[in-house]
Amino acid sequence: MIRTPFNDGWQTRPKVNPFAELSGTKVPFRPVTLPHDAMIERERAAPGGEVTMEGGAGAYFPGGVYEYRKTFAVPEEHRGKRILVEFEGVYRDAVVFVNGDYAGQRPFGYSRFRIDADRFLRYGDDSANEIRVEARAHRDSRWYTGAGIYRDTWLLVGEVVRIAPDGLRVTTPDIDARRAVVEVATLVENDSIAIRTVDVVTEIRDADGSTVARDTSKITVLPGEPATARQRLYVHGPLLWSPDTPALYTTTVTLKDSDAEVDAETVTFGIRSLRLDPEHGLRINGGTVKLRGACVHHDNGVLGAATFARAEERRVQLLKDAGFNAIRMSHNPMSKAMLDACDRLGMLVVDEAFDVWTSGKSEFDYSLNFPEWWERDIEAMVAKDVNHPSVIMYSIGNEIPETGSPLGAAWGRKLAEKVRALDDTRYVTNAVNGMLAVMSELGKLRGQSQQKAEQRAEQEGEQEVGAGESEEKGINTLMADAGDMMNAISASGLVTEKTAESFAVLDVAGMNYAEARYTLDKDLFPNRIILGTETFPTRIDGNWRLVRQHGHVIGDFTWTGWDYLGEVGIGRPQYLTPDAPRPAHTAPYPYLVADCGDLDITGHRRPASYYREIVFGLRTQPYIAVRRPEHHGKTWAGTPWAWSDSLASWTWPGSEGNPITIEVYGDADEVELLVNGSSLGRRPVGEDHRFRTEFDTTYEPGELLAITYRDGTETGRHTLRSATGPIELRATADRPAITTKGGDLTYVTLTLTDPNSTLHTATDRPVRLEVTGTGVLLGFGSADPASEERFDAHERRTYEGRALAVLRPTGPGKIHLTATAPECAPVDVVVTVE
Repeated sequence: MIRTPFNDGWQTRPKVNPFAELSGTKVPFRPVTLPHDAMIERERAAPGGEVTMEGGAGAYFPGGVYEYRKTFAVPEEHRGKRILVEFEGVYRDAVVFVNGDYAGQRPFGYSRFRIDADRFLRYGDDSANEIRVEARAHRDSRWYTGAGIYRDTWLLVGEVVRIAPDGLRVTTPDIDARRAVVEVATLVENDSIAIRTVDVVTEIRDADGSTVARDTSKITVLPGEPATARQRLYVHGPLLWSPDTPALYTTTVTLKDSDAEVDAETVTFGIRSLRLDPEHGLRINGGTVKLRGACVHHDNGVLGAATFARAEERRVQLLKDAGFNAIRMSHNPMSKAMLDACDRLGMLVVDEAFDVWTSGKSEFDYSLNFPEWWERDIEAMVAKDVNHPSVIMYSIGNEIPETGSPLGAAWGRKLAEKVRALDDTRYVTNAVNGMLAVMSELGKLRGQSQQKAEQRAEQEGEQEVGAGESEEKGINTLMADAGDMMNAISASGLVTEKTAESFAVLDVAGMNYAEARYTLDKDLFPNRIILGTETFPTRIDGNWRLVRQHGHVIGDFTWTGWDYLGEVGIGRPQYLTPDAPRPAHTAPYPYLVADCGDLDITGHRRPASYYREIVFGLRTQPYIAVRRPEHHGKTWAGTPWAWSDSLASWTWPGSEGNPITIEVYGDADEVELLVNGSSLGRRPVGEDHRFRTEFDTTYEPGELLAITYRDGTETGRHTLRSATGPIELRATADRPAITTKGGDLTYVTLTLTDPNSTLHTATDRPVRLEVTGTGVLLGFGSADPASEERFDAHERRTYEGRALAVLRPTGPGKIHLTATAPECAPVDVVVTVE
């Protein structure tokens, strides 16, 4: 079928009750270009004001119902053809109307779906067809979801005999050094009333466009009975796809009838093999690969949930540059744009289906739809993923409470077998939280203990022991309070017993915060293969040692690789005070982000990222992170998701002469730290010391230098310098030229520096943008975790000396951006749009 982008010409508004409109309430539509996140444009509100998306879970954004509409013409020559409208993602509870008639719906906010539109359409060059989409989001998630038509839309037009959408599947079942067998299965549909026989012409091309294999066969398709053509082709001297060498091929299938082309479809694929066993772990093309994984939510920071191809590509590239080789999409199916980027850049993917099954985690979440819709949503995920070589594993769930029960295990088996029936070339996992799986049992034990305590108190004449606040806490709050306890519970005999069947239905046992099971299960379950599907960032050194030591442990996925909107403040710095004697899970308004990613929401790497790179063995230079001096001497109380309250900066005006703590990370025998040339001595570092050490000194501006040594020989150095002199505003575009096609964007980084380009992290100020030419400002913001500023404003305050602007092209030409800030000279950026 011919695919045409369907993103332009839309309008949107908050949905209005039709009876309210009759009484005079008018809410006008306004033009938008898709993808579009309606929620990110709303005003946030503190609890107690406007009804919000679970308060901090949704970053204090309000829920709502949103309406989109688009008018389009359908030419007369399309009469009698099949016309579909494809939505890659609408959040959530999408309902679609064509020319006022109900045409379809999709409750799940992350599934691609299609609407059969041709029966509702009017034809002719002057025809006016209207498609209208409703979407609603309200207390249905544990993180920021966005709302509306946040992914691409497409118009599909095809003949009555055609290749079915998602009807082209390519597999590589047999590979050796000399040749690869490529099996191409093509599903052909026939909506005519006649029996049709067509030629199926298949060509495989390499990255240069050269044809490397070709085959032609015939297929007869009966009316209303789709048929599958299977062809085996042979690629000689194949280039294999892997994270290090992501070689790609294309397959084009053309249907021909008497030499006339009936339909054609092209897909991109890679030639690679997967193997799995507890001795060698995961092998790709015969070589063992340990997964250096990042859990990633779907939002794009300053863009909200809007999914643009360039935004997804940028995230994948920056994550790979930071040392990751795998992404676990958490906790929903990955966008097609991100999958394409993972294929091109060599990033492995664990694609996840659901965060809930039948047991809800929010008042109005997908658990209300799961029993009726799960099968169609699994089918949509697999159909989207099946030709992507980056996808190595499907996850059927995340922290599903039912996994500790026999019925939950039966559900898991049903989902796993459904995935295997659709795609038996990849592996199936489930991210199980052992403590959550036995929560009901722990509740009984806790209730018994509470009852005994009350009885003792009554006997002793004391006041009743209260139940406390735990009943009011969410899943993550309990985990934050638990820390080591959660790991211990996961390794208990109770969890061993209750989760045995749920793990047995999987190819890979996904474990969240349960590294205590890694060694234990080698003896208890010698055939079990384990993946750390979610782990605390502060424990990567110990976790990675276990991954390296054990063949049956194939990788580690940190929570998280990239910071995200919502679940506000789970990784924020906290200190004990008389008013706050224990850490809190959720931060109060106006906190915006989780504050726990290796990279912040703008894509800037934080100290934890460099530490992880050292632990992975990918960085030989040390890294310096300085704790904020204003908190020196306070008692740290961060959650297990929180890194130290540190920054790679030696610019702390107002703290001269005050005590300060310096962290140094390194993989060496020892590290020496020098302040303005004066040595503070050498200290051991490296694996036996958790790859880190600390120095205490008093702050004096100048230069901070760390030098690492192994066997007395220098192995690397890292320097921080204080920013001095006048402050300059700088603006740098990520690329000098972009295109009008394929969701391209340009990212402009704005920084405050001294004349020597040293970032000034302590003199933030507002930056104002003016954008002219063939582009518009799509989003503008910083990594400030608690800002009340909007992402769609033209003025934002920097945070730690940085801000980020995102520009969308509107046509070929030049985009001009001018940035101004107080006491700084204006700066200009020009980007060519081709």
